[in-house]
Amino acid sequence: MRAKKKLQIKEAFQLAQKPHQNRAKLVLALKSTYDQLGDKEDFHEKFIHFLKYAMIIYRREPAVEQVIDFVARFVTSFCQMEKEDGSEAEEEDNLLLNYVFNFLLESHNANSHAVRFRTCQLVNKILGNMPENAQIDDDLFDKINEAMLIRLKDKFSNVRIQAVLALSRLQDPKDENCPVVNIYSTLLENDSNSEVRRAVLSCIAPSARTLPKIVSRTMDIKEAVRKLAYEVLAEKVHMRTLSIAQRVKLLQQGLNDRSDAVKEITKKKLLQAWLQMTEGDVLEFLHRLDVENCPEVATPVLNAMFSLSPLTNFVQNCKNLDSRKLIPLEDLTAENVVYWRCLCEYLKSKGEEGEVLLEQMLPEPAIYADYLLSYLQNMPVLTEEQREDFACFENLMTKEFIGQQLILIIGCMDTTEEGGRKHLLVTLQKILILPVISTALISPLTERLLSIVNDDDRRIQIIAEIISEVCEPVATVEQPDATEIRKRELKLAEIKVKLFEAKAALEECITLQDFNKASVLKEKITELEHIKKDLIKEVEQPEIKEMHVEKDDPETLLRCLMMCYELLKIISLSKGIGPTINEIIKSLILPGITNVHPAVRSMAVLCLGCCALQKKEFARQHFALLLQVLQVDDLKVKLSALKAIFDQLMLFGIEPFKARRGDDSQSGDGHPRAENCEEESEQIEEEEEETTVVHNLLQLLSGFLDSEFPEVRTEAAEGIAKLMFSGRLISAKLLSRLILLWYNPVTEEDTRLRHCLGVFFPLFAYANRSNQECFEEAYLPTLQTLLNAPATSPLSEIDVSNVSELLVDLTRSSELKHQSKKSQDYQDLTVHDSLAVKICNEILRDPTAPDVRIYVKALNLLELSGSSTQNLLVLINEILEEVKDKLCQKAIEKFKMNLTKDPNVGKEHAEMTEETGLSERMQEMETTLSENAIQNEEENNKDALHTPVTDVQSKANAKQKSTRNKTGKGQRKAASEVRSMSRRKAGTTAKCGSESGDEIPESVPVSSSRPSRRAKTVALEKTRMNLSRLLNREADQ
Repeated sequence: MRAKKKLQIKEAFQLAQKPHQNRAKLVLALKSTYDQLGDKEDFHEKFIHFLKYAMIIYRREPAVEQVIDFVARFVTSFCQMEKEDGSEAEEEDNLLLNYVFNFLLESHNANSHAVRFRTCQLVNKILGNMPENAQIDDDLFDKINEAMLIRLKDKFSNVRIQAVLALSRLQDPKDENCPVVNIYSTLLENDSNSEVRRAVLSCIAPSARTLPKIVSRTMDIKEAVRKLAYEVLAEKVHMRTLSIAQRVKLLQQGLNDRSDAVKEITKKKLLQAWLQMTEGDVLEFLHRLDVENCPEVATPVLNAMFSLSPLTNFVQNCKNLDSRKLIPLEDLTAENVVYWRCLCEYLKSKGEEGEVLLEQMLPEPAIYADYLLSYLQNMPVLTEEQREDFACFENLMTKEFIGQQLILIIGCMDTTEEGGRKHLLVTLQKILILPVISTALISPLTERLLSIVNDDDRRIQIIAEIISEVCEPVATVEQPDATEIRKRELKLAEIKVKLFEAKAALEECITLQDFNKASVLKEKITELEHIKKDLIKEVEQPEIKEMHVEKDDPETLLRCLMMCYELLKIISLSKGIGPTINEIIKSLILPGITNVHPAVRSMAVLCLGCCALQKKEFARQHFALLLQVLQVDDLKVKLSALKAIFDQLMLFGIEPFKARRGDDSQSGDGHPRAENCEEESEQIEEEEEETTVVHNLLQLLSGFLDSEFPEVRTEAAEGIAKLMFSGRLISAKLLSRLILLWYNPVTEEDTRLRHCLGVFFPLFAYANRSNQECFEEAYLPTLQTLLNAPATSPLSEIDVSNVSELLVDLTRSSELKHQSKKSQDYQDLTVHDSLAVKICNEILRDPTAPDVRIYVKALNLLELSGSSTQNLLVLINEILEEVKDKLCQKAIEKFKMNLTKDPNVGKEHAEMTEETGLSERMQEMETTLSENAIQNEEENNKDALHTPVTDVQSKANAKQKSTRNKTGKGQRKAASEVRSMSRRKAGTTAKCGSESGDEIPESVPVSSSRPSRRAKTVALEKTRMNLSRLLNREADQ
């Protein structure tokens, strides 16, 4: 029989490239060839020679990938027979393995990124194909470890990914100083490529040291990384290794993630894995989440569980309910009552299908009302000693939590039936009057009570009656009448005398042996004794009467104010302040503001703020009081006052709070002014007074942006953002401060602040063009504030380039809302056109400044319309002459090339150069006059309110003007700014009057719809105010 032909190495590599090749047979065939060879060295060299052809190809070609996979299988195939072969065979096998590894370790530093990539890939695959009990030489281990650690710093992300995968089997989680684990942790947090972070997540072994790093990736910026992080936590990490806070945070973030894929992974993998760890016991799972202290996580978690199974299963498995469809009072726990409440709410949200099942979960409203009353009226009242006992206090908190959940279940009930609704209403009123009810239950109870009643007048009447009962409860008081007491005493004395006389007569009768008379006297004495006893009782027990006793302790006042606050929140703003509310204000709210207890003052301020929303005149009268509270009171009360003030400004604007003195002066003017000058001077004084009021108010409110307390800072930023978004406030300066606050490292932990501003900026910018112009005005001041920040300031840590990119993105006209794009009230010039001119002028102001690179980079990010191309080319040519930095020059040339891509631009520019003689000089003169006129006018009115964080150059602020009523001025604005550097050349013309620059006639194309547009603008401006000028006054104060 003829011997089988040996498989050659070249043939093996060629066959390995074919897609449907059986690689296991191929590996066995080549291994047979290898075993028959006497000279192993020649085989090694040829094997590496053919391997090199695949290693120089970077693209993930299928043929190359199959060759790499074949090589890894072949090299590791000898390790599979390790136990069967002897030690000599093992040494021979290690020769090939060591030879390949040595070649790869020599190649990992190659200049070609393809070779480095394939080297790391092969190391990864070889180590991955080796059996679990495989061993390699210690020196070889160290060399592989060292080489791959170097490749983890490679500039190509694909190389780093393969290096990460290669090191996965070389890590030692038990070693605290393991270099692989250390660099994995570093890459997980700092690598810029999301795929590298994903690779590390898939490889890193969970341990006490690495677990926080894995958990932190659930907040990664990339969806794929977040998704994998949740998968790793579900598959590799036990629930018990995480703290309760970590469990709650992971579920909250995962179920509320903006990505549907991450939500699904959290719901179907993480949640289900943790549920299996409690053997499917939902109540035990809720206990491990500590729903009593973290109730906000229970609802999304249970809703996610309910959505994965048929609703009937959960209703049938609810074993806690008895025949009355209630949980017995002695069996109530935080977990089962939360589960009951969430299931009822989920069923109610499912419409008709849920309503049918809900009837199996809840009793009639009247039955439930009695059940709730029986639970709440047995709430314990702790003494001072018991409050110091943690066990007693914890028990009270648990009972209060259960009570809150039972109150919330009322919202799931059907109260359309009249009898049940009335009984529920009466029962809730009784509960609110109970003295054992704590303040924690007042708000939910009042909210449920008011939701049952639809009429505002009826609501006000009910709450007023409850407040009256709570503040002045009926008490039994002993009130003896002095006259009655005197009469009783006299009658008692008379009876005593008669009794004495009767006893004396009895003794006499006995002496005379007149027994008939003695018998009568004895009966009389007995009767007198009874009368005497009754009189003594009446004297000792005075008459007891019932009367109202006024209570003014802090807890009672707080309960009443909380009920009042819930009432004021729900009634309509058009209701106004009626007699009942007015009486509550006088007797409860205003005295509460001067109470010594901060909690009472805080709630009273909130109530006063809600009352002010009902009536403009009332708001005006008490606005000064709120401002005083805002400046002098405790932190909690300040927050309440700040909320109230912003609410009033949102509803009424600034007008009612600045025109009071003007109105008073007009009403006191008894006779008409004949002279126009006097009328004008009086009007000017009123306007200045109003301006001062507005300026002081804004200075006060904006000052809270720099508060040391995060709560105050957040409330102020949120309020100012609301005012700007609603159009009540227009200020590039304040917008700049909000941007700086958002980027400031000091606010890194203020999640609510950053979330609020992060949502506000894009919504505000893309609402209309006027808002984008506000961002345009804030661009230079914001960047200069950051560039001029001292090294000790937190602002020095901010990436200025990133801020610049954000502002450029927020001013893109392509992102404007559809209706804003269609409007006819703007010219061809976009916001980016005028921003480009401003940036160019800023570059020319100091061409050698280091911040020029940032400005040049911003220029290349702009979306230009083409209308300002000619003007920009003039500036760009001058910039190219002035700027010497080579990187900047390349970027500017690129910007110029993009500008001149339009074929008409070069032609127009050539024609323009022929007319740049006298006409250009005249235009420069006129422009200079205009610029200097504006500059002089603004210097006269300056009073600049600089950003408190750092000093902003006044030159950048001098150009901040109103962005409203700019229709038709865009082109004029660009033309005046194009050659603003000519101020250096024609400085003598700056002495002209401030009126000359404003009178220059300009030809502006006017659309046919302009009259109606202007009418709308005027109407809109009545509710808006440009406050940029007012905000420029802080520096001189």
